[in-house]
Amino acid sequence: MGHTCSVVATEDTVQEAPPAGPRDAASARMPRWLPRAMVLALALVAGFQFASWAFHELTSLLLNILIAFFLALAIEPAVDWMAARGLRRGAATGLVFLGILIAVAGFFTLLGSMLADQIVTMVEDFPNYLDKVISWVNTTFHTELSRVEVQDSLLHSDWLQKYVQDSANNVLDVSAQVLGGLFKLLTVTLFAFYFAADGPRLRRALCSVLPPHRQSEVLRAWEIAVAKTGGYLYSRGLMALISGIAHYILLEVLGVPYAPALAVWVGLISQFIPTIGTYLAGGLPMLIAFTVNPWYAVWVLGFVVIYQQFENYLLQPRITARTVDIHPAVAFGSVIAGTALLGAVGALIAIPATATLQAFLGTYIKRYEVTDEARVQGGTRRPRGMSRLARVRRALRRGEDGAASGASAPDGADAEPAAPVAVPARPGRSGGAQSAGTVPAQATDTERAQGAPAGAPAPSRSPGSTGPATGEPVPEG
Repeated sequence: MGHTCSVVATEDTVQEAPPAGPRDAASARMPRWLPRAMVLALALVAGFQFASWAFHELTSLLLNILIAFFLALAIEPAVDWMAARGLRRGAATGLVFLGILIAVAGFFTLLGSMLADQIVTMVEDFPNYLDKVISWVNTTFHTELSRVEVQDSLLHSDWLQKYVQDSANNVLDVSAQVLGGLFKLLTVTLFAFYFAADGPRLRRALCSVLPPHRQSEVLRAWEIAVAKTGGYLYSRGLMALISGIAHYILLEVLGVPYAPALAVWVGLISQFIPTIGTYLAGGLPMLIAFTVNPWYAVWVLGFVVIYQQFENYLLQPRITARTVDIHPAVAFGSVIAGTALLGAVGALIAIPATATLQAFLGTYIKRYEVTDEARVQGGTRRPRGMSRLARVRRALRRGEDGAASGASAPDGADAEPAAPVAVPARPGRSGGAQSAGTVPAQATDTERAQGAPAGAPAPSRSPGSTGPATGEPVPEG
């Protein structure tokens, strides 16, 4: 009886597990790493979006820093030269920037005064120009125009009134752009000053987070960048000086006013705006020369085109060979790529950046000698040195044959027989090894190579016979 009750109690204590729901089954099938991976993927996407937004917002600042860095690289040789003579780097950098400021201010002062005087002259002479144009139109097309009618039509035209209204409305926009440009110039100057004055400290801070073998690479790349950027700017300055002097002589000969200012304009714009700078710089001298004499503008245009060719093919390769040393096609392609990426800033820094990259990668690229083939040499004819080499080889072979055969003994005595030379076995054409033979000491090269049996007569060598080593006909002397 008691046994039955214990059995019942045991059955009461045992409870069946409830059936598993769909949520529990899904949790049982889901790997444990999947939620963490999903969170990590979402974090990466969010980080990428934030980095893209930040880079887009800071593009202007990054461009200013890039310009300042290349400007600091350009003036660092001058700063190092002053610092090596006992001057502090901050004071040396300040003197360099002061010289640059004086030069830029003087250039814009001369250019501004020239443009202002020329504009005043053109406004004062505008009625005379207009009378000449109207007289030519009336004579050519048999019309009856007058200067008063033309002036009234111009002053009361709709497009002129609309242009004046738009200009008045855009005064604030122009002022904002001018202030923005001044702020960017101040930012570039400030960063360039710190980069040049604290150059050694900046390099030390950058190398302190790198291992020793990486530090040497960074310092070498920095030195290459300084050399290439400084060399590029200094070579451009020298070519600007030569261009300015040449155009100054032309403008003085033609009697064009403001020749010094125009020469400085042509020299700077033509050299520091790549590829098309010469033609852009020649527009202003042509315009002013046209006011003096229309034929003078044609002379200026012809001189600009001729000087551009002289500079591209003779002057520039000689000056930049030791500083930049890049191919003109590579320079042109780098300018196009820099313009597409960074606009005018990219066009300005494209050439020194490409030269720096080329010089840095040149130490890691292993070069080999090029084979002397006709296709590589650029022709189909065989080089002349081959015939001379064949003659030398034939003479050497004849000397060896003569020394091996030996001269006959005096008084008709027979020569002493030579000791045989053992020749090792060599594989035959069928794959088996041929038996070794002996070759006399005076045997020819062909017998030594082919393992001719001992005592075999040496084949006669005619001038047209084939050589023993190559099988090619030996050319005649």
